[in-house]
Amino acid sequence: MTMINAYVPGTGTGDAAEDALIERRRRLLGPAYRLFYAHPLHVVRGQGVWLYDQAGKAYLDVYNNVASVGHCHPVVVEALSRQAAILNTHTRYVHEGILDYAEKLLAEGPPELGHLMMTCTGSEANDLALRIARKHTGGTGIIVTELAYHGVTGVLAELSPSLGPAVARGPHVRLVPAPDGYRGEGDVGARFLAGVEAALADFADKGIRPAALLVDTIFSSDGVFADPPGFLASAVAAVRAAGGLFIADEVQPGFGRLGTGMWGFARHGLVPDMATVGKPMGNGHPVAGVMTRPEVVAEFGRDIRYFNTFGGNPVSCAVAGAVLSVIKAEGLVENARATGAHLMAGLRRLGRKHDLIGDLRGSGLFIGAELVTDRARKTPASAETARLVNDLRERGVLISATGPFANILKIRPPLVFRPEHADIFLGHLDEALAAI
Repeated sequence: MTMINAYVPGTGTGDAAEDALIERRRRLLGPAYRLFYAHPLHVVRGQGVWLYDQAGKAYLDVYNNVASVGHCHPVVVEALSRQAAILNTHTRYVHEGILDYAEKLLAEGPPELGHLMMTCTGSEANDLALRIARKHTGGTGIIVTELAYHGVTGVLAELSPSLGPAVARGPHVRLVPAPDGYRGEGDVGARFLAGVEAALADFADKGIRPAALLVDTIFSSDGVFADPPGFLASAVAAVRAAGGLFIADEVQPGFGRLGTGMWGFARHGLVPDMATVGKPMGNGHPVAGVMTRPEVVAEFGRDIRYFNTFGGNPVSCAVAGAVLSVIKAEGLVENARATGAHLMAGLRRLGRKHDLIGDLRGSGLFIGAELVTDRARKTPASAETARLVNDLRERGVLISATGPFANILKIRPPLVFRPEHADIFLGHLDEALAAI
């Protein structure tokens, strides 16, 4: 996944100054980093749904869910600046900011999730959730999907197969097929349940006690699978019956993006044992956390000392609180629903015009558009997708691809994306598809 739509080092951009900057980046940051696009983008400013390069050219951001309420939202910037001018320190002191935010965030979820433990990144949040799950259940087995991404710590890399085959899978990790309603046959929930039951049976054969089923509730790295609502319920019930927990990774689908409420797990009629949040929570500021049932974390809290030096610091809590306020004040959950429906309708019109579009799926402002060279055979259009993504970049539209064949457009713009922005995107996409 990390190589999808990546710049190939040494290919050059045709601009000596840009090539020198890319080489400087390589020299200083090392070889492990990746850049988007065949022609990397040098951004210097952002505002709302737009990013701007060093020459002042505007790019419509149709991909960046991290800036959930838009790049440099003035309410968020003001909250950050105000609190940074007063105090920023670690979480070993009493401070009302973290308590105020915890009350507001927990009020947006089901009452069963009664505690919030804060971290700096989504990776830390998922790592903490796994520690809690293993302590509570006494198990070690973790079930994830075949192309999942859950973080970059050592533990999480071992259960994030989207990082590539060079990252070894952990011995207590089992992969299950994604709930693909386009390529799979039969009932989506039944097929997903069968995969989970097979993983649980293998745990039993190997003497491994299950700890958790961990899923991104929109299955974004696997290819964006949202429907039918409720298909997750039977698999979650099977894991719980076997003694494991359900951890909902809400880093990508959470905070109203799906347009049906604040959380992706709610579309399935579920209350998780833990839900992890990050990235969009702070509009790009490093703040994240775990919402958990009190009974799940009780034993962990009794026996293990937990602290995160800057997880939940006053500035981070002020920023996260501002993001939550903007989502509510600007009606961004409803906007995700309405603009997402407008965008999906436009994509369906393009699908009737361009045979390259094989399937459209998603919810709200999280849509996957799967491209194929043959609709009957569902042949992945991997090369065409890469060409399309790079063509759109040159036209001033930023997007990327996902899925096992890198042939699915991953459409997840900031929540302030409006119908007029969707129309700009659809116009450019129409032209780019026609060119291919």
